[in-house]
Amino acid sequence: MKLIKRMMYINELEDVRLIPDIKVITGIRRSGKSKLMESFSDNILAEDPGANIIHIDFNLTDYEELLEYHALEGYIEAHYQKARNNYVLIDEIQMCSGFEKAVNSLYARGKYDLYVTGSNAFLQSSDLATLFVGRTYEVQLFPFSFAEYLEYYPSQDIYGSFTRYFPDGGMAGSYLYHKEEQKHRYLNDEVLNALIIRDVVKKYRIRNIPLLNAVIDYLMDNIGNVTSIRNITEVLEADGRKADHKTVSKYVDDLCKAFLFYRVRRYDIKGKKYMKSEDKYYLADHGFRFARLGSRNQDYGRVLENMVAIELLRRGYEVYVGKLWKKEIDFVAIHNGTRTYIQVAYDISDEGTFEREIEPLLSIKDAYPKMLITRIYKPEYDWRGIRVIDAADWMRESIPQN
Repeated sequence: MKLIKRMMYINELEDVRLIPDIKVITGIRRSGKSKLMESFSDNILAEDPGANIIHIDFNLTDYEELLEYHALEGYIEAHYQKARNNYVLIDEIQMCSGFEKAVNSLYARGKYDLYVTGSNAFLQSSDLATLFVGRTYEVQLFPFSFAEYLEYYPSQDIYGSFTRYFPDGGMAGSYLYHKEEQKHRYLNDEVLNALIIRDVVKKYRIRNIPLLNAVIDYLMDNIGNVTSIRNITEVLEADGRKADHKTVSKYVDDLCKAFLFYRVRRYDIKGKKYMKSEDKYYLADHGFRFARLGSRNQDYGRVLENMVAIELLRRGYEVYVGKLWKKEIDFVAIHNGTRTYIQVAYDISDEGTFEREIEPLLSIKDAYPKMLITRIYKPEYDWRGIRVIDAADWMRESIPQN
């Protein structure tokens, strides 16, 4: 498989190298956490040739004897070298029984630079403060962005590449397959069902697996729609399934904790306050939607909105859905205190569609940047102070710096 250096993440890890935090790489299954660790190890040696790197990958049977925390810590202590920077890199750490005790003990010794990755369901953002007594720094890994897709598949035809990125998505393991059917089988059977859903079921002891799958299908089918737990429950009940608000709410939370979906809250622009109910949910990678629901009758507008939402999160923005009176702004994206108002539309060739999409942005009276992300297949232009840009051009822009 072709490998690319995911410099956005390597640079972030470099920024915290040798800082006394426990660095935790999180993200959805098969998004490339282990490959990132390998790449970062190479980077360490390039920057610090005398480094002592203790790299343990629990995917390999070589480390089966370390699947208990005393053995893990003992192995690391035995490989410590004085007068050098000692880096500890551990992949799939949740496979080690009592791993948090070993990591906390190693942290307390104050002589290791610690990096760990783990299963999306077993090493979650919400768990880090309780798992590890030391300070943690989380690096959240996403599937391939369009910019990374272009690095993997170099092309002068940027707009054509973006059209191919639509069904392919960013889960690079699927790129090994040449036929769309094979790619989708890999995503649905080998990643979604065999890994992600299995992890969620095991972690949360879920018994009603058909209901869990029904919730997944609903959320996938309704990306970009304002959604409430009540709506989901009512639809599932109308479909003949036994569902209650409490169970559905728990399943949705479990899926978000596993990084399969991301919840985006609504924000009242005029009242400058967050709204308590009816959020939007976006899928970690749009390729799962094509794999699960098929390519026919896909709403490309919703898929594009999903892609923009994930790209904003990937770039480190705070992301909200904007509400202005009865109008909706697809995204209010905040970075370093600056807001950007964003509308997303797949096709604005019809004048009525263009006016409908642009009108909410014109209604906002503050001076923050406004943008319409769409498919125009040509360079961006300004329309009454609003930046109109093709999605392919916007998604290959550089990441904003802190």
